[in-house]
Amino acid sequence: MKVYIVYDSESGHTEMLAKAIAEGAESVKDTQIYLKHISESQPDELADMDAIIWGCPGHFGTISANLKTSIDNLGNLWAEGKLINKIGAVFCTSATVHGGIESTLLNLIIPMLHQGMIIVGLPGNIPANALYGSYYGVGITCPVEINPDSPPNMPTESDLALGKALGQRVAETVQKFKA
Repeated sequence: MKVYIVYDSESGHTEMLAKAIAEGAESVKDTQIYLKHISESQPDELADMDAIIWGCPGHFGTISANLKTSIDNLGNLWAEGKLINKIGAVFCTSATVHGGIESTLLNLIIPMLHQGMIIVGLPGNIPANALYGSYYGVGITCPVEINPDSPPNMPTESDLALGKALGQRVAETVQKFKA
């Protein structure tokens, strides 16, 4: 099974979450992970994958420009139906509470639906998600530090556990779907 995780990251927050998602997916037997920053990603690679997971920092409640540009360049794959029935999932980070996490996740899901993909979320009965409650994917808040000399607020262990749970769920869904 091939799981492609493509992310945009500026300060390392989204990259840390992407790596946790990769770790969760990799915990499922026979799963190959392709973890790529958006600058390394090639749209034609997506057609050979079983699952595609997109992630980015939320910019004013929507997809970061770099990832959006990449998604907008998937017209040929759409025209040829190359992503139909691929498993899809999404994740994002935000610098502020109520910074648009859910709207960013939903904006990431919409192009997947246009491509004919099957979306996997994160159910509330998964222990890591019991109190979190985002069913669209994983979205975490890493508050901005007012003092520029302070270290950045990176994802917590709980945040990373959500990422691992999403990655594992995606890989297990692919496994069931392929069976």
